[in-house]
Amino acid sequence: MARLRPAKCYREPGKAYTRKSRFKKKSFVRGVPGSKVVMYDMGEKGKHFGWRVSLISQEAKQIRHNSLESARMAAVRRLSRLIGNYGYYFKIKTYPHQVLRENPIAAGAGADRYSTGMTKAFGKPISVAARVKPGQEVMFVSTTKENIEKAKEALKKASDKMGCKFKIVVSEENINKQ
Repeated sequence: MARLRPAKCYREPGKAYTRKSRFKKKSFVRGVPGSKVVMYDMGEKGKHFGWRVSLISQEAKQIRHNSLESARMAAVRRLSRLIGNYGYYFKIKTYPHQVLRENPIAAGAGADRYSTGMTKAFGKPISVAARVKPGQEVMFVSTTKENIEKAKEALKKASDKMGCKFKIVVSEENINKQ
């Protein structure tokens, strides 16, 4: 199986290219790979903790699904170690919708016989990514006032897994808002 290309190849959110063809069948992306993000809600669901620690993006980027999953795992592992399994509620608010495609160019001896180059270069779907805008909340932890610093530490670990600048914002939760 081919190696995963570096995130810098797909980090910048360009215009979402849609193929328009005279043949309707060729206008769609076929075989979109599934997301590796296993769970979007974790911890004590439905409980009101009172404080919300949010991870907010400071720039427009694309975050791949495997990066989101590794950030989720790092944050939840830290939270369950420091707070316990029922002292928080964790949620990922972005979903990877954007299909990332690749048009690999064949190299080596005899590659010119089967390589098409840039003709019909729409590319094959290889991954999916979530597009985030500046000021968008990517994930949050709802917890008690005593555990705010621990939640900040967990979200800091999660932000290190994604190639984007983030800020951590603490706010008091309004029970009517959710």
